[in-house]
Amino acid sequence: MAVTYKLLETFDGTRKHTVPDPENEGETKEETLTGITDIEVEFKSDSPDVTHVRLVNVAFDTDGNYDEAAMKERLDQVALGVQNKIAMGVIS
Repeated sequence: MAVTYKLLETFDGTRKHTVPDPENEGETKEETLTGITDIEVEFKSDSPDVTHVRLVNVAFDTDGNYDEAAMKERLDQVALGVQNKIAMGVIS
C-alpha cells in the first residue's frame, strides 16, 4: 500500500471561509481568516482505495518563514502515519 498526498490550498497564512450573512437571511458571505498556520491536504491510498483529508501544521524556518523543504518532510511523515492508520482500520 502506498499513500500519496496533494495540497488542497497554497499556504499564505490566510484562508477563505464562508459564513451565514447575519444581515441577509439565507445568504452567505466570504471572510478571509488570517494567522492560519496549517494547510488542507488530501491523502490517498491505492489499496485499499481510501481518501483522507486533514489539516497539517505548516513548517517554518528559524526566521518564521514558510519552509517548503521542511514541509515536504512533514507531509511525508504524516503520509506514513495515515498509511499506518489505514492499515490498522482506524481510517477507512
